[in-house]
Amino acid sequence: MEDFGVYAVFGVNGPPQRLLRAAGSCRVSVAVPPSVRQVVLFSSGPWGDRICVDAQLDDADRIPITIGKLTPYNKCLSWEQWEEDTWTDSVTLNVNLVGGHLLKADWSEPELMVAVTEYTPKDAAAPLAARELNGKRKREEEGDDDDDNKATKRGDEENVCPNGAADKTAPLRKVRGQSKGGQKLCTGRAGASKMKAAASGAAETHATVGRAPPQSAARTKSRPARTPTQPAPLVGPSGRWGQTLCPIDAQTAFLIGGQGARMQFCKDPMWKLCTEDTSWVAAETLAEGPTPEARIGHTAVYDPDSRRIFVFGGSKNKKWFNDVHILDTRSWKWTMVEAQGKVPPLAYHSCSMFRGELFVLGGVFPRPNPEPDGCSDSLYIFDPHLSIWYQPIVTGDKPSPRSGHSACVMQERKIYVFGGWDTPVCYNDMYMLDLGLMEFSAVKMTGTAPSPRSWHGSAVLSDTQFLIHGGYNGNNALGDAFVFDTDTNSWTEVTLPRLSVPRAGHSVITMATGHRFSEEDVETSGGSGGRTLLVFAGGDNEGNFYSDLTTVAVEELLGAI
Repeated sequence: MEDFGVYAVFGVNGPPQRLLRAAGSCRVSVAVPPSVRQVVLFSSGPWGDRICVDAQLDDADRIPITIGKLTPYNKCLSWEQWEEDTWTDSVTLNVNLVGGHLLKADWSEPELMVAVTEYTPKDAAAPLAARELNGKRKREEEGDDDDDNKATKRGDEENVCPNGAADKTAPLRKVRGQSKGGQKLCTGRAGASKMKAAASGAAETHATVGRAPPQSAARTKSRPARTPTQPAPLVGPSGRWGQTLCPIDAQTAFLIGGQGARMQFCKDPMWKLCTEDTSWVAAETLAEGPTPEARIGHTAVYDPDSRRIFVFGGSKNKKWFNDVHILDTRSWKWTMVEAQGKVPPLAYHSCSMFRGELFVLGGVFPRPNPEPDGCSDSLYIFDPHLSIWYQPIVTGDKPSPRSGHSACVMQERKIYVFGGWDTPVCYNDMYMLDLGLMEFSAVKMTGTAPSPRSWHGSAVLSDTQFLIHGGYNGNNALGDAFVFDTDTNSWTEVTLPRLSVPRAGHSVITMATGHRFSEEDVETSGGSGGRTLLVFAGGDNEGNFYSDLTTVAVEELLGAI
């Protein structure tokens, strides 16, 4: 039987070259020749109990260009220069094997330097211990948002991340007293260039990865991040925004995707949260089958009847997705659906589950040049039983095109759509879709409504109430919270210190947990079982990405109204 090996092909005419072998070094660094514009990495032979192969392309300043992972279920990666704005003539490929007998290897051993054909690098790059974390999940990522080639077009505004570009024009509705913060993340090709120039400084001025937010709404500067002297496994997700956190049962939620510091897609894209002790388990290799490619702006919805998670859409750099991935939580196996019908690639849309079908509304979709990308106002439905997409006949006053909005299913018969963004306007209007009549109507609201926003969090609190929290108004991340009552069509602002930290692109869910997360929760609820609100991650528009998990008993939240 052929021994295990990891091979690379440099350029379209290059021969395969073995980088790692079963009994050899577990780490290799290769200087990519200046003439090479394509790199293919693949494995051959039995994996045994090896876990994965982490691969990273670094530029001359040791800043990652893109990151990928070989696993027993994904045995090939490829990169091309014209898909990477930061690809230079001094690119280094770093490969690290994790698992098997190499788990016991001496991690202090020097990295094996390999020359390609006749080319020998002048300056052999030393390994970065901080980036070679044993057990850390790395996937293919790129340093820009999905509209990076349209920096002066409308599409660039549509797809702005909640930590928007520093030189971006503000939307029509402005907030008084806003601060012109320091480093703001992102989007567009121009934003990527600025971020690359400031990347090294950002690591010193902001603790952006794995960070908990300040305990007040005030902006605070953090201390310089420390670089560990030796690798250590992650105990929880890195800081991020644009991810999904999907409840599975009373004890478990599943985290997928996200983008973090330096506009890099998260190297640890999948985690399982156990709510009994709020512990995290890295889950990228937990399930078999082809995992979804790294992305942001996607949706993940759990169907309790089939016990499956449905992941749809999203974006990654210049890639847009309209694929459907399904994770069966009983067998822990991924499958990718070959669906019939038509649905455009979408990101920052909403997705609701109703009677076993996915209701996808709005979002950003790509248009071919010279037209800029735009927002959708269409409703698409996916039937998992027939694996088909279709558009229903919808009547009434439907929402205008938008992205970054929220949608809550109430009493299993109505979907409430709030807010969103369509350049140059942020919305705070509300629409309701009657799922029996398939009719939209504008909701006439009373009380103190949330200000216009997108990329906010929302969660159902009771049969008649749902929460809107945080978000991005085009200038600042927000740290306020509001409860909407569908019986009275009224808004009520809720003030809780634990929900006051400004953040956008975060995840907000509720779980019917009998377990309480803190003594404060127990005292508030009288020790009885109930629902708990969880708020995870997000960005603050000042260059910080969070990885904290905030919990609030729903009884406490409703009691503050």
